[in-house]
Amino acid sequence: MTSKGKTGRAVSLGLCTVVAAAVLAAPAQALPVEHLTTGQGGAPAWNVKDTGTDARFRGLAPVSRRIAWVAGSKGKVLRTVDGGRSWLDVSPPGAAELQFRDIEAFDARRAVVLAIGEGEASRVFRTDDGGATWTESFRNDDPRAFYDCITFFDSRHGLAMSDPVDGKYRILSTGDGGKSWKVLPDDGMPAALPGEAGFAASGQCLVSSGPKDVWLATGGGATARVLHSADRGLHWSATESTIPAGDPARGVFALAFQGRGHGLAVGGDYRPDQASPQAAAVTDDGGRSWRQSTTPPPAYRSGVAWLPRSRTAALAVGPTGTDLTVDAGRTWRTVDTGSFDTVDCTPDFGCWAAGEKGRVARLEF
Repeated sequence: MTSKGKTGRAVSLGLCTVVAAAVLAAPAQALPVEHLTTGQGGAPAWNVKDTGTDARFRGLAPVSRRIAWVAGSKGKVLRTVDGGRSWLDVSPPGAAELQFRDIEAFDARRAVVLAIGEGEASRVFRTDDGGATWTESFRNDDPRAFYDCITFFDSRHGLAMSDPVDGKYRILSTGDGGKSWKVLPDDGMPAALPGEAGFAASGQCLVSSGPKDVWLATGGGATARVLHSADRGLHWSATESTIPAGDPARGVFALAFQGRGHGLAVGGDYRPDQASPQAAAVTDDGGRSWRQSTTPPPAYRSGVAWLPRSRTAALAVGPTGTDLTVDAGRTWRTVDTGSFDTVDCTPDFGCWAAGEKGRVARLEF
């Protein structure tokens, strides 16, 4: 499944004011002020980088404030090692017809990228030399499968997920950093709901935290669910997310977890002419139960990420803007109106966002 969105122009004044307050009000041990650099007006703001392309980047893998990878339409993969001042096109040869929707990077040299689509359009590529060369390590040969997202627990162990095949989500596993993949048995996977699937919108429909925990976001069915596995994808449990579904365009689009307990879910209806009420939910028990945000984002959101070293602050992004929570997802406030599809942060305060028309930005503190 895919998601769509409108264009938007960045308006960073609100982001400067509100994120700065969240950062500076956080406990010193959570967000040390001495690590901050001065951004626009002395406060954090999205700084849009010139990528030199109009590809839509739904795959984002920041490694640090200086190193980041993005992957998107037209088979494009870009990499920066200087904080976004310059970008190197490291796209796999012959991939122009592929749609890259997720990328996981371990450092400036090693990355794994997922192409989505039915049948052989779903592929996985891996590089060990910064994108100078790529190896295709998986090509889907089942016309019923459609892979949406990948995640890694560490530099060796990772999973990829496909929309349901024979009534259950299909999980692909690697134990060698993406060099080889195998389909896991589905004995421990609960049955999918009629019409249920994942959304390849931001690379965040399958996320992991720690050595073994992984969560899968769904939509399209009667209810939008979050599935959880505590053993790297062998056994799963499913819980209703409280985010509305009941339509192929509605559901949970992105997840973010802080440790095994605290999680955020965002989504809605990706059609720009449809409202997205109740588009965010939170959990404090690892996804065993979810509750609605009391003040959710005002529109569909496709990406979400915790701010570095904060227990309570996070960002959500979508085609119509960026929202901030400072109370662990209970309430959200729109702080920017620029269009992004995905967002992610690194421990050294490297928060990045990416989206349509080649838009990539870094949050400048």
